[in-house]
Amino acid sequence: MEEKNIKVLVTDDEDDFRLLMSFWLQSKGYQVIAASNGEEAIKLIQSESPDIVFMDLNMPVMDGAETIKKVREFNKDIPIILISAYLDDVKVKDATSHGIAGVFFKGKDFSQGLSLLETVLRKHKNLQK
Repeated sequence: MEEKNIKVLVTDDEDDFRLLMSFWLQSKGYQVIAASNGEEAIKLIQSESPDIVFMDLNMPVMDGAETIKKVREFNKDIPIILISAYLDDVKVKDATSHGIAGVFFKGKDFSQGLSLLETVLRKHKNLQK
């Protein structure tokens, strides 16, 4: 396993999904931190400075769209990949208006999420040069 030195924040209220995705990303060499809701995610983004965020759309306390809106108030650059279980969720459009890097659908294989993560990171890192 290659250590990538990239910190990924996985935010999802479903414990099983969050833990499985976190474990899978760690097995691919990523450093992973996790949050179970939007408020936790905001605190971790401020304190841990992850390189990229996976953000569930539908969560209690604060949903993904509202969380992204609040994150953009203090960090306009961090790439955020939205996680959604539904292809036609109307909240995706709202979240997109606040600047997301892509959408990962829960029904898809984690390897597609990894491909999206790597594509977004490559693009983001090139923009930062």
